Amino acid sequence: MNNIEKTKQLRKDVAPFAKSHLNKSIMQMVNTLLPLIILWTAAYLLVPVSVWASVGLSIVAAGFVVRTFIIFHDCTHGSFFKNKKATDIVGTLTGVLTLFSYEKWKREHAIHHATSSNLDKRGVGDIWVMTIDEYIAASKKERFKYRAYRNPLVMFGLGPLYLVLISSRFNRKDAKRKERMNTYLSNIIIVALATTLVMTAGWTAFLIVHGTTMFVAGALGIWLFYIQHTFEDSYFEEESEWDYVKAAIEGSSYYKLPLVLQWVTGNIGFHHVHHLSPRVPNYLLEEAHEKVPPLQKATTVTIKTSLESLRYKLYDPSHKAFVTFKSVQRLVDEHDRLSKNQEVPMKKAS
Repeated sequence: MNNIEKTKQLRKDVAPFAKSHLNKSIMQMVNTLLPLIILWTAAYLLVPVSVWASVGLSIVAAGFVVRTFIIFHDCTHGSFFKNKKATDIVGTLTGVLTLFSYEKWKREHAIHHATSSNLDKRGVGDIWVMTIDEYIAASKKERFKYRAYRNPLVMFGLGPLYLVLISSRFNRKDAKRKERMNTYLSNIIIVALATTLVMTAGWTAFLIVHGTTMFVAGALGIWLFYIQHTFEDSYFEEESEWDYVKAAIEGSSYYKLPLVLQWVTGNIGFHHVHHLSPRVPNYLLEEAHEKVPPLQKATTVTIKTSLESLRYKLYDPSHKAFVTFKSVQRLVDEHDRLSKNQEVPMKKAS
């Protein structure tokens, strides 16, 4: 069986799972949104009694925000409901709860799926990745920006703030009217809800509860997205050699989590299955992984091994692997020395 036939067979094997089940979708909304609202309410009521208890409940609520985001994420792929109107309504509302604009994220995430692991089509809906040669050839200013971007304190500390306060609040210049109107609507609802909470509970309580929840949820979300595509032997190829199935199976990890965390994160650890077939709803990802053997060939990452991914900063196309900044520092220094030596004769000549 050649590669084309294997691809067709794999997609055929996964196809039965690419169908939403109304009862399961509704149940997931109930066991996700109801606890989230209860936790938020309790956290606000606890602020005058115990700030630390309120913060604790807010952190737990962050897990349910992540789970709410998975529902939102499924809606952007049209995999949560068969009915498009229901999908758009639930997608917009869960987007409000997680502080993301539905139509905007839907378009950018579709681009991510269509270009994931493609070295010639980076830049939309993904994490900034530079190859070794690009980093060496970059200016010192550009290298500094990249190093800062890949610093965990920036990526998981400032990253959540940038995502919910800036990136998700404004449209791209080429956004169509439907996308713009949806972003405006989401922003209006978010401002109205935030204003109501501030007027009811006060600024302090709002920052303690919602500030904690959204910051922790944002950091967890970025971490999940990061580890799903950043592991040592992750797949990246130039356009001429890029393959959709390889990008899904070899360029996305299987993040094996404890059952509780797997539930909280809506099975998104089975990211290779999701990338192969985005129409598979989150509650069927595990079953697809278990019943389609080729999917089990994806790189398995655990919590312990995932921490190692923080070391990987640059991609080496020649060895098909991520490397550290330290491993290329000698090449960088040599490049800078040669560049400086070339500048000196030019200055003397002038």
